[in-house]
Amino acid sequence: MITEEKRKVLELFAQGRKLYKLMQFTDAQRYFGEALKTDPNDGPSKVYYLRCEHYASNPPPEDWDGVFTMTHK
Repeated sequence: MITEEKRKVLELFAQGRKLYKLMQFTDAQRYFGEALKTDPNDGPSKVYYLRCEHYASNPPPEDWDGVFTMTHK
C-alpha cells in the first residue's frame, strides 16, 4: 500500500517531469523541490532537481530529446 506522503511525492514528481520534458526547468524544479520537502530522501526528485538547476544555466538545444548526457564523472 502506498502512503499518502508517497502519493503526494509521486504526484509532484509527475508534474515536474511533464514540465521538464517541455524544457520549463525553473517551474519543474519547484515541483521536485516540493517533493523533496515531503520526502528529503526521494532519489528521483533529487536527480531531476539538480538536472533542472544545470539546464537553467546551460539550456539544451531546441531539438533536445529529453535525455540527460553526462559530460564528466
